[in-house]
Amino acid sequence: MTEGMTSGTAGGGTPLRVGLVGYGLAGSVFHAPLIAATEGLVLDTVVTSNPERQAQARAEHGDGLRFAATPDELWTRAGELDLIVIATPNKTHVSIATAALKAGLPVVVDKPIAGTAAEARALAALADERGLLLSVFQNRRWDNDFRTLRALVADGELGDVWRFESRFERWRPQPKGGWRESGDPEEIGGLLFDLGSHVVDQALVLFGPAVSVYAESDVRRPGAEADDDTFIAITHANGVRSHLYVSATTAQLGPRFRALGSKAGYVKYGLDPQEAALREGGRPAPGEPWGVEPEAMWGRIGAGESPLTGGGSPVPTLPGAYPAYYEAIAAALRGTGENPVTAGQAAAALDVLEAARRSARDGVTVTL
Repeated sequence: MTEGMTSGTAGGGTPLRVGLVGYGLAGSVFHAPLIAATEGLVLDTVVTSNPERQAQARAEHGDGLRFAATPDELWTRAGELDLIVIATPNKTHVSIATAALKAGLPVVVDKPIAGTAAEARALAALADERGLLLSVFQNRRWDNDFRTLRALVADGELGDVWRFESRFERWRPQPKGGWRESGDPEEIGGLLFDLGSHVVDQALVLFGPAVSVYAESDVRRPGAEADDDTFIAITHANGVRSHLYVSATTAQLGPRFRALGSKAGYVKYGLDPQEAALREGGRPAPGEPWGVEPEAMWGRIGAGESPLTGGGSPVPTLPGAYPAYYEAIAAALRGTGENPVTAGQAAAALDVLEAARRSARDGVTVTL
């Protein structure tokens, strides 16, 4: 079997039983609600030894939810589950995914799947050998602004795209601490591998493989240990140049996207609303609006005008669609659809992230 196929642990109309490893931010805010909202999936077991998180999960997903203190408990009853979702700290992704695949279970891993492209490709090879799905949760492929820009590019509305600017910027002058901001390389922290995983993946989806990478990466905030202000320049094989910014130190935020082509440019401000909605307890439901933003936030397309003074034409933003990821996972597990984000695609993004880290460290442009 090839990556994206499953061993057939469940079929027909039987709900696919999901074991979720981790119930911190990623597990509780993103994965659990989206799994619960997906027809054909059921959240069966949550792995956490924290009593408060267990109580939170039970309150949010019902008394029938089961718990395990460690991932190893899941492997002893692998036949009772159809999918493992890994939403734990980055440094644990490879070991838990490896154990799950060896136990015969399909796997979804939060980004980044690993700390190196070689590790990602080794996991992909293991999944392929076992005939199991291995997918990476790159949810921002389903952001409202990215879906809109992708459609504009595909439809030729911009002509030949020459330059792409993408910013995922925040103003957080005080470090929060925790593993995401740790300077320990084993933690795989810092913005390069956090937000950088998103902006690099989006650039590769839009414009294809990278041939060279240049980066600048700094630790700006007093007391910070990991990069909190990073710039990545990618030259794609087709000649497009992507300039990507991820920062926690941006006092004035730039446009989320600025794509410039031979025919027109598209400029879009603001962030997709889905994360904020999920954090506030919002949940996607059939027939209900989801991922929709007000008209005042729409981007603009034009040539020679400034969107800041009303130039160009407004482009209705497509709704955000995070639920589509797990809908695709359910279809892939049942053999009726494709893996929405393969480990091979994640490895290609890690090639860029590793090159960016080397470029920033050594002050060189890295050829891939």
